Amino acid sequence: MPEAPKNTVNKKALQFIEDVTANADQVQKQVLAEILSRNARVEYLQRHGLGGHTDRDTFKKLIPVIKYEDVQPHINRIANGDKSPILCSQPISEFLTSSGTSGGERKLMPTIEEELERRSLLYSLLMPVMNQFVPGLDKGKGMYFLFIKAEAKTPGGLVARPVLTSYYKSCHFKNRPYDPYTNYTSPNDTILCPDSYQSMYSQMLCGLCLRNEVLRVGAVFASGFIRAIRFLEKHWSLLCRDIRNGTIDPQITDPSVREAVMKILKPDPKLADFMEAECRKESWQGIITRLWPNTKYVDVIVTGTMSQYIPTLDYYSNGLPLVCTMYASSECYFGVNLNPMCKPSEVSYTLIPTMAYFEFLPVHRNNGAANCITMPKSLNEKEQQELVDLVDVKLGQEYELVVTTYAGLYRYRVGDVLRVAGFKNKAPQFNFVCRKNVVLSIDSDKTDEVELQNAVKNAVNHLMPFNATLIEYTSYADTCTFPGHYVLFWELNVNGSTPIPPSVFEDCCLTIEETLNSVYRQGRVSDKSIGALEIKVVEAGTFDKLMDYAISLGASINQYKTPRCVKFAPIIELLNSRVVSNYFSPKCPKWVPGHKQWSNKN
Repeated sequence: MPEAPKNTVNKKALQFIEDVTANADQVQKQVLAEILSRNARVEYLQRHGLGGHTDRDTFKKLIPVIKYEDVQPHINRIANGDKSPILCSQPISEFLTSSGTSGGERKLMPTIEEELERRSLLYSLLMPVMNQFVPGLDKGKGMYFLFIKAEAKTPGGLVARPVLTSYYKSCHFKNRPYDPYTNYTSPNDTILCPDSYQSMYSQMLCGLCLRNEVLRVGAVFASGFIRAIRFLEKHWSLLCRDIRNGTIDPQITDPSVREAVMKILKPDPKLADFMEAECRKESWQGIITRLWPNTKYVDVIVTGTMSQYIPTLDYYSNGLPLVCTMYASSECYFGVNLNPMCKPSEVSYTLIPTMAYFEFLPVHRNNGAANCITMPKSLNEKEQQELVDLVDVKLGQEYELVVTTYAGLYRYRVGDVLRVAGFKNKAPQFNFVCRKNVVLSIDSDKTDEVELQNAVKNAVNHLMPFNATLIEYTSYADTCTFPGHYVLFWELNVNGSTPIPPSVFEDCCLTIEETLNSVYRQGRVSDKSIGALEIKVVEAGTFDKLMDYAISLGASINQYKTPRCVKFAPIIELLNSRVVSNYFSPKCPKWVPGHKQWSNKN
């Protein structure tokens, strides 16, 4: 029977999860020993005196816990062409660019060829797990909006690109054997098209043509899927015309994309009429289930900052289950959600012990007052000794994730804060709490408090000629607009007699954007995933009102400080009720692909 091979594959995948979680500590010991024995002669480990030792105790005694800035000089040497075994005995095949930043630029994460196999392994576990909860997914297709992003080359000739771009361009993805569980409506050529408009248009067109075969929909992040639905809102009339006539809009100029789409697109006046009728309706509530009636769930990341998009997804999908399947980053792929149909607020990820060697730094909150947790940049000896292994974490405790990877990161602080939610056999399951220090995020951008403060400091220089000063400010990520955008509330003290022209506030907006990191600027300029930054000037006394409100909720007057980011709806309503004027950035900030920190530094 044709089902047997797939059932066998599913059983093997589920048995693998059982085995590695039941023997989590032994697997972790083996992973660490393998990493250290392979890389015994690399410069980094030699410098710290490891001397070929592969046991945990010696490793923990000699190798420090580090952040990106500690390893950056070694990474820059590799980026600039040094091919000696600095971090890893195997050749660094490329760099993966992290959405976290260092000095305003993307971080470069070294990777090796075999990591593609490790990532593919984690992907292979997702559908066997999902099949336990939603059977029959092999009887249809997935409509996923997947995209590649800009890439660059380091001075030494290595490619630097986002991890998903690396995966989609790899033979593991492009030449994958037929699998009913990775049968997508989007042909590879539409995913691999570098023009974001042509890629989105062609993927949406194929998804509509194959609407009755679609059993699940999604994107990587919630923001990306909403961007696809908003794209449909804007361009449905063009898409209907193409479906009616069996032709492709002239704006789609990529020959390989046109050829791939024409294998799917056929004239279908009946479908075009149906689409027009649905898209013309005043309300777009439930548009996903109206256009793709067999959809069983929406597959997107809605943990962390992406949780802000849950109400919008519920509106468009008529409350379909929102499924988060896996947890990964540029540094390493980590784990899977073994209960994918749970509520977004209950999502937990089981770390797969074969992926890397994991350690956990306990997080101690300060009065629980922060929007997110601020972690120290460097650790003292006592804090380094606090780190615990995978099987030794405690239920309910929060930790910062620390990884040692096959590709040459040793005791590296990823920056994610996780809470232990339970256990699968001996392996812990974690809720994702937040990315440390991040205050603002719309898409893949991450802006911390220090960066925001620096940007505001640069912007207020435009107010000096008018004898005006900034008394106080806060911010929030407005995702009610599309695309979402940063909003800053400013309370000013204006002593000059000359009114401040709107153009000056617009210059302030642009200066802030120019000061923010390259990930933010790429989102504004290239990806179009972030809208123009907005400054809202509020009336005098607004931040006193904000403090009064916080104290009424139980905040200590002695310990109160203005939050640099707000998320609580009543606070945003209070601030918006006192806005006297608002201004937007008049144009996009400067951004070019590439990484200025590579240029022969260190």
